[in-house]
Amino acid sequence: MLSHQEDAKPMNRPKRVVIIGSTSLQKKMRQHSDLLCETEQPIEVKLPAFDSMPDLDDLEICEYNRALIEWSDEVHMIWDQRSIGTIVDFFMCFALHKPFKIVYLNPKTILGVMQKYEKKMGLAGG
Repeated sequence: MLSHQEDAKPMNRPKRVVIIGSTSLQKKMRQHSDLLCETEQPIEVKLPAFDSMPDLDDLEICEYNRALIEWSDEVHMIWDQRSIGTIVDFFMCFALHKPFKIVYLNPKTILGVMQKYEKKMGLAGG
């Protein structure tokens, strides 16, 4: 019996990569897709459904993205660290044992705001 890691893709098709991430970072996701497609290795790249797509409701977006993640050989993430949908997509990767790569995390987060405010108020470290 093969583990998820040993269940390799057939040699006769391109590697399949899905890029998951935040709606606000669609441009960065498309740039990453273009960069992947410029490599010598045959590759097929797909982007997720976004919450800005009027034809899909919230459940349909999750189902669409799950189908893409199941289809993929690996998943790349470009995330603003705020999108709940990207968290859902990540845990689908986790549950399906998909190889996973963080491409970009927005450094500006609510945690950073809270930590800076705490420090500014003089209560940090106590």
